[in-house]
Amino acid sequence: MVKNFVRALRLPFLSASILPFIFGSLVTRCNFNYVSFILGLLTVAATHLSANLINDYADSRSGVDWQDRNFYKFFGGSKLIQENVLAEKFYLKAALIFALISSLCVILLSLALQSLSVIWMYLAIIALSWSYSERPLQFSYHRWGEFFIFILFGPVLVMGGYFIQTGIFPDLRSFMLSLPFGFLTTAILFANEVPDFREDKNAGKLTWVSISGPQRAFLIYYLLIILAFLAIIVNILLGYLGIQSALSLAFIIPAHKAAIILKRYPTDKMRLVESSKLTIAVQSLVSLVLITGLIL
Repeated sequence: MVKNFVRALRLPFLSASILPFIFGSLVTRCNFNYVSFILGLLTVAATHLSANLINDYADSRSGVDWQDRNFYKFFGGSKLIQENVLAEKFYLKAALIFALISSLCVILLSLALQSLSVIWMYLAIIALSWSYSERPLQFSYHRWGEFFIFILFGPVLVMGGYFIQTGIFPDLRSFMLSLPFGFLTTAILFANEVPDFREDKNAGKLTWVSISGPQRAFLIYYLLIILAFLAIIVNILLGYLGIQSALSLAFIIPAHKAAIILKRYPTDKMRLVESSKLTIAVQSLVSLVLITGLIL
């Protein structure tokens, strides 16, 4: 049961939200507020898990996840509904529970910071994260999903972590520093959308892959990766990142390998599992290098 619960939550994907938030929190370490940091981290994790759960619920109800009932770990959903292991109602209830947990954390965070603005920001974020999958907006079904993933996993997380520690929002520095995270997480999403293209199309779900087609999807992937690493270079030149952060540029090699897989095997799901794994690894490793750079 624990294994299925971990699978339903998609716990390994938490790195996509936790690492950018940690980075944003460490941009400036003067008078670091550990209580606010922990409450913010719990809010981020619970909100992300709530969004994961409502995504499976919505994609099951729309029929997308029923097109292919095989479980690929990295794309296509957890498939526990399709395997009759868990019911749709479980996902909805669990999504609401994690939303409640994140709400309670935000209330405590608001009290710790003595600021109501945190609550208003959170309400916008939780609404967007649910609207990514769920009706009536369903951004991921109308080619808007990638844009909002960029916003939520880039500027929102990095600038949010920075705001909790400094009380400053908006801020140009933290926005510029958020760009690599936004582009890399969007690349993860896009790499996961390529193998799901046919099933998404049959269910009326339009992603950016529907713009390029799976055969040319590697071009959009390359663009996202190039923009991510260019953003790192720009931040180094601006002095927002130390020169040690240039070590992260080495991970363009596995990203290039993932792009080659997307180019050569755009419809082979088993091969595309590797491109998804590589992209997740690139996002995590680049994040860790950038975080280490801030600490050093």
